[in-house]
Amino acid sequence: MEDEIELRQYWEILRKRWLIVVILPLIAALVSGVVSFFVIRPVYEAATTMIVGQKASDEGKAADQMLDYNVILADQQLAKTYASIAQSRTVEQNVINDLNLPLTVEQLDKMVSIKPVNTTEILEIQIDNTDPKLAASIANTMASEFSQAVINIKKVDSVSIVDKAVTPDKPVKPNKKLNILIAFVVGLMAAVGLAFLLEYMDNSVKTSEDLEKLLDIPVLGVIPNYQMGK
Repeated sequence: MEDEIELRQYWEILRKRWLIVVILPLIAALVSGVVSFFVIRPVYEAATTMIVGQKASDEGKAADQMLDYNVILADQQLAKTYASIAQSRTVEQNVINDLNLPLTVEQLDKMVSIKPVNTTEILEIQIDNTDPKLAASIANTMASEFSQAVINIKKVDSVSIVDKAVTPDKPVKPNKKLNILIAFVVGLMAAVGLAFLLEYMDNSVKTSEDLEKLLDIPVLGVIPNYQMGK
């Protein structure tokens, strides 16, 4: 019974402050929509994948031996090393020089994400940029420079391009619908919190129920607001 009374009180508070509860989430969603659609520049992602493998140590080594489990496991570990090579200052500087990019190595590095694909020998290079064509161009150039660097540094020749980067047609961020939804939910939570805060800070007595709660005594009667006619 007490829980029912408390829920009723909560509902009364929200109903009394309904204007805040309705308007604040709508304003938050509207602002988020304006920012997402008109302020934040869309970011596109282009990716290229490569298979990284070891070069046979002996010329007479059979091709099927390269599929040995231990060799594959070693290649997976090497993929992590190759990821560091791909994102090295030397490779990134060569990409900047090849494409004549007006960027520093640090700026380019923030666009680059390189990681092994699950537990495979495949290495993925992802580039985020506001220009979709430039993103694809950087990804493919980086793959080419990385292959050359691996050949020179690790003395291998089995770096193969699986998928070349293509120009993306849709941005990966911002997620406009998700941003608006999150803003609405956060605005609603803030509105509910504000409604309860205002109610907590309001010490005025407006109804007989408020008087009963304040004095902890029953109200025996109420004098109506009566105005005599002139």
